[in-house]
Order: sequence, then structure tokens, then C-alpha cells
Amino acid sequence: MTINISKSYDEMRASGDKVRKVYGPYTDWLASTSHAHLAQKTREAELLFRRVGITFNVYGEDAGAERLIPFDVVPRILAAQEWQHLSAGAIQRVRALNAFLNDLYHGQEIIRAGIVPASILTNEMYRPEMQGVDVPGGIYAHIAGIDIVRTGENQFYVLEDNLRTPSGVSYMLEDRKMMMRLFPELFRRYSVAPVEHYPQVLLNNLRAVAQPGVQDPTVVLMTPGAYNSAYFEHAFLAQQMGIELVEGQDLFVRDDAVYMRTTEGPKRVDVIYRRIDDDFIDPLAFRADSMLGVPGLVSVYRNGGVTLANAIGTGVADDKATYTYVPEMVKFYLGEEPILSNVPTWKLSIPDDRRYVLDHLAELVVKEVQGSGGYGMLVGPTSSKQQVEDFRQRILANPNNYIAQPTLALSTCPTLVEQGVAPRHVDLRPFVLSGKTVSLVPGALCRVAMTEGSLVVNSSQGGGTKDTWVLNEVASC
Repeated sequence: MTINISKSYDEMRASGDKVRKVYGPYTDWLASTSHAHLAQKTREAELLFRRVGITFNVYGEDAGAERLIPFDVVPRILAAQEWQHLSAGAIQRVRALNAFLNDLYHGQEIIRAGIVPASILTNEMYRPEMQGVDVPGGIYAHIAGIDIVRTGENQFYVLEDNLRTPSGVSYMLEDRKMMMRLFPELFRRYSVAPVEHYPQVLLNNLRAVAQPGVQDPTVVLMTPGAYNSAYFEHAFLAQQMGIELVEGQDLFVRDDAVYMRTTEGPKRVDVIYRRIDDDFIDPLAFRADSMLGVPGLVSVYRNGGVTLANAIGTGVADDKATYTYVPEMVKFYLGEEPILSNVPTWKLSIPDDRRYVLDHLAELVVKEVQGSGGYGMLVGPTSSKQQVEDFRQRILANPNNYIAQPTLALSTCPTLVEQGVAPRHVDLRPFVLSGKTVSLVPGALCRVAMTEGSLVVNSSQGGGTKDTWVLNEVASC
């Protein structure tokens, strides 16, 4: 399924330049607002974001350089019924993925049933150290970011599942605060569902997965440190939840428990929201050269002395090769039909798929199965002949390392550019939280490709963000 990117679905305007109902009041307001005013508001936002310290390291630029993620002052607007569909689909998917992880590290029934191949146990993200380990509530992915793209009216597809250390929720929250500060009059005209309660929902869920018997659990957020590209988000979330932000050196293991160093002496820690990859979390269990982790942490975890969110070993479920089996997981574990479909995907480990992809490289998107952030991928229609041929050699050298997908016509949203307001391609990452219940707040990280024609929305590749408005109802101006 290859779709012409020139026929992208415009979320604001239908055929004949007719404005869609959900954008009607905003379009009326926009018609009476000058480009100069919007540009001034953009500069104000940049100044405020810079004061707060919202920066992101963009790899490939000057060493150590950090910049602001571009913020677009034109919101993405979703109708209540559209959000209900997306929300139900994302929740269903995360329930299935948690069931899969629990099964994979216990009975492996889905492998016995022949739905997922046993070769998944050779995936480098599979952690044999977790085999047979019971985690509270059977929850492995406490925080999941599900990347969703739109190609038409009521046509939404899941592009990726992010289950290891999904990032970006701080931009969802800060973008909303910024929009309310810059354009308070719009929030008097539109009934926009709130998102500011996300930190409290997250904290409640983290407290809910403490080990049985713990009455008043101590929760901390563990960061690799200030040099991590998402450090702002780590500090922001810890502050918003009212919990301690710690590094590995702030924690230690004693008597099969984890403690935090404080000015009043050691304090036991019950739940660690960790933003550190598996490899670096414990030098005694994984990479011995890691200076970021806590020696002995994995042993305490396996013995039930502390809860880690997300669980060690979740990466096997957000591998892009595993992604292809998620619709079958929904049917196998939940007995339901998937609400949200996958993007059609070719697995290059399969000879027929590989032959097709190699014959159509210039038309497809090819991704590394364990890649992220827009790195290690080929966007065929926007690549040179030499880039396509170079990628062909990489595939031939290691076909198991890649999947391919059609070049989807990602939907476009109105975006402020130098010339005015113009359509730019977008995606959406809602954050699904699992604790006593599985839920998500009515909002998401919306990433936008700021360059005309570009389909790469990743912040690490120069993409921007915009506020996502989920409407309770359509208001009138």
C-alpha cells in the first residue's frame, strides 16, 4: 500500500476549501488575526520556553549544542468522538502488550500457539533475567507512548509502540500552559478537555504498583543526569509529582532493599520511575562499565524489594519486528478485534518481503527494528538515488535488522510558517498509564514536520510540537 504524499488528508479543510466543523470557530478567529500577531506570540513563547529551560539536544548539530524544540502556536484540534476512538484503541493495545510481556516472561503461551516465533527469545531486548519474575499487577509498561498517524476521515494507524522510556509528555503539558497564557480568549470560546492532571494520575498509578503491604510508598524518578537530552522532562515530572529526582549515585542497596541518601539519613524507596535504559541500570547485572546505575538493583527487583517502572525487559515489546504481531496479541489475549490497525509492514527477514522491498526501495520507508528518534531509517521518496543504493547494501548485509512500510500520506494540520499559515505533516503520541486501571488524559504530544513536504516529525530530526485540543464540544465564536 503506497500512498501519494501529495494527497494528504487536511485536518482543517475539506474539498473545495470547506472548513471542517471542528476547526470552524478557530478559523473564524484566525481570519481576524494577523500574521504579525501570531509571529509575535511565537517569539514570546520562545522567550518563555528558553527561560524555563526547555531544550533538546539535536544530534548531528554542533557537539553539545542544545536548542528549543520549535513550538507552533496553531493547535491541532480533535473532536470528542475522534478522541474516544483513539483512546479506546490505545488502551486496548497497551493491555495486550502488558499481557504479552507477562506471558513472554512466564508461560510463553503465545509462542506455543505459533503466533509469535520462538526467535523472539534471541532479541537483544529480551531479558532472560526477568524469566519467572512476578511484577506487581502483571504490569510491565506502566507508561506507554503510542505513536499514531492519520491518513483520512476516521483512518488512524499505529506507527510505533514506545514502552521502554517514552518521552515527550512534558511538552504536551507545557504546550498547553503556553497556549493558555498566550491565547486565553480561545479557551473561552472552545471547550477543551484539560491535561494538567497527568502528573497526579501518573503518581497515583506509580503508588498503586508498589509491593503488596506497602502502605505509604516512596516514589522517585531516576535520571541519567543533566547531560541527557530529556533531562528537562525528568526534572519537570519529578517537580510536578512532588517526588525526588535522583541519579544512580543517590541510591544504594542494603539488606535486599533500595535506599535513597537524604540529609536526614537513608530512606527506603519503593517505586522507581526510571528513565535509564536496561543496559545502564545496574553494572552488576548488565553493562559493567555503567556509572549511571545502582549496583545490586536488579537483584532487589527480582526478589520483590522494589518496583521499576517501566519493568526491565519491556523493550522486546516495542521492537519494530514485534510490532507486526500486536494485532494478533489483541485477539489472543483479549479476545477482541483491534480497534486501531497497524501500518502494513514488510519484514525483511522473510525472503518474499525482502525481494519486494528491494524492488521498491525508492517508494518505501525502511526502519531499523531497534531504532528510534528517526535515526537509521530511509524515507525512499525524499532520498537520493545514492542514499537508496547505500541503504540497499545495509539491508543485504543484515536483512533481519529492518522492516519496511509504505510511505503513508500523513495528515496535515495548519501550521504557522514565514509565509503565513500552511499545512504541515503531523503525528500524535498519547501516553497510556497502567496502574489499578489503564487510562490516558485527553491530550497528546503532537509532533509536526516544520519543513514543507517533510514526513519526519521527530524532535531529534528538527520537528516541532503543537498543542493538541480534545474538544468536549464544538463552541461558537
